[in-house]
Amino acid sequence: MSASSAPSGLSGRLERSFNTLFSVLSASNHEATTLLERTSLPGWARKHLFFFLGYVAKADGRVSEQDIRFAESLMRALKLSPGQRRRAIREFQRGKDVSELPRSRGLRMRLQNSLNPEPALVVLFCLCHATQLQGAPSKQRRYRCEDAVDRTGLAVDAMDIVLDSYARHNRRARPELRPAPSSYDEACKLLGVQARTSLKDMKRAYRRLVSECHPDKLGTGLSDAEYAQAKERLLRYQQAWEIIKKRERARG
Repeated sequence: MSASSAPSGLSGRLERSFNTLFSVLSASNHEATTLLERTSLPGWARKHLFFFLGYVAKADGRVSEQDIRFAESLMRALKLSPGQRRRAIREFQRGKDVSELPRSRGLRMRLQNSLNPEPALVVLFCLCHATQLQGAPSKQRRYRCEDAVDRTGLAVDAMDIVLDSYARHNRRARPELRPAPSSYDEACKLLGVQARTSLKDMKRAYRRLVSECHPDKLGTGLSDAEYAQAKERLLRYQQAWEIIKKRERARG
């Protein structure tokens, strides 16, 4: 990522830290858990992270299983002890119980951003990941993320850049967010195969992808939204396979 991708008006130190962490996120396939494993977050900043996560998670009225699993994945990435995990859960619960953020939240981040902006930036990236867990964020979910980012002392346009990056990544990585394939090349790309790949190998790739998202094989514990996403992804794979089969029939 070039420095020009960073929000305008950042100090040199803050801009460099933003660009470095953005590069780590991109190299981590946009997984905030991997970002945490490859960087660090001091203990004092963790309570703010989980409080903000709870606040964002309750944006639409209820905390989803996705929000809970994401918070738990961050706890694992941080390698929290049982006591630290209990404190993180308490902060998450406190965050979801407030209707607006107290001004004291994130104060230490705001005070030290000019000297060490990395804790606030790591929290920003994690919040952006949480905000788009269910796809394009709702207005209320985005508003709460903005509110939390403001408490860290960072500019909201930094959040916009990260969320835009997630949206681009999701369009590439999640077939259910793409339009239905309309050509042989698009179908091959969606299945992750080359146009010159043998039909046998294409079929193998198709079956593997279907097995990863078929609702009958996903088990229990998923939300209605997650099941709907899986069905839509399955449909995209089926549409791609039909185009490939039609092409092969026409050639044969």
